[in-house]
Amino acid sequence: MPYAPGLLTLDVPIDYEGMRIDKTLAELLPEYSRAHIQKWLKSGRVTSQGKNVKASEKIRGSTSLSLEIPPVEEADWVAQEAKFDVMYQDHDILVIDKPAGLVVHPGAGNPDHTLLNGLLFIDDNLRTLPRAGIVHRLDKLTSGLMVVARTEQARQHLVEQLKERTVSRRYLAVVNGVPVTGETIDQPIGRHPQDRLKMAVTHRGKEAITHTRIEQKFRTHALIEAALETGRTHQIRVHLSWRGYPLVGDAVYGSRVKLPPAASEGLVRSLQEFSRQALHAKRLEFIHPKSEQIVSWETDLPMDMRQLLTNLAADHQSHSGTSR
Repeated sequence: MPYAPGLLTLDVPIDYEGMRIDKTLAELLPEYSRAHIQKWLKSGRVTSQGKNVKASEKIRGSTSLSLEIPPVEEADWVAQEAKFDVMYQDHDILVIDKPAGLVVHPGAGNPDHTLLNGLLFIDDNLRTLPRAGIVHRLDKLTSGLMVVARTEQARQHLVEQLKERTVSRRYLAVVNGVPVTGETIDQPIGRHPQDRLKMAVTHRGKEAITHTRIEQKFRTHALIEAALETGRTHQIRVHLSWRGYPLVGDAVYGSRVKLPPAASEGLVRSLQEFSRQALHAKRLEFIHPKSEQIVSWETDLPMDMRQLLTNLAADHQSHSGTSR
């Protein structure tokens, strides 16, 4: 939803029961920064049943929260140089290629040196926009394409497109296991019932749809293209893990390292040392907020995933006479 000053009332889904109120608001209102949410909580702008609530309070059952949103103000984020490639820029948008390891937004444990700080280094005017114009996220250890708004009009336009599902986002993932074919995974995703730091397929979750296609098969692994129809937290990682094909290197939703029988030392080392989820946002397409034309970008796989695929392909070739 656009940044709109005024009173906002949220009906909190039951699967958020037991979660802190500040974290709940951060998830339900991704268009607002955590810094803004904390400030509003401290200043008494968040209430439940007419009573002020604290950031550390827990959600109890089905409840509603009311948030008084003040007019937008300049944030006190610091402009810092960060390493990422700008694929395109004009008056309204920036399209960037985020490397793995770069956090998107300042938060607990990562107060600065994030993508947001780097965006301010490029254009300090972005500090007048919620989240400095960032309208969608990539996990810290996921690489690839993102679009950033440079005006409030563009930001609202892009947020609405995400809501209406007119933004196309395609990813490449290397998974453990070899799916027979691609498929559509239509399973709701919500907070994990036991581990609140994780997401999971749960009947209490929100609608989540991922379309997959097999790009390349190896002996015990596969390269998959995944297209998001919805944009839930960790959606691709959760859906593929639920189907039995966790991403290589995924420390949260994965399993122990899967090694092909009689694999070479190079492949064993490549799989054991792959230190992030093997996921890359390769293609981004949307309607330009000013021209109303469909625009799209693609970016190559980063070196670590290319090397992993090279080693898997060599292994598959060397065993093609004795294994599938």
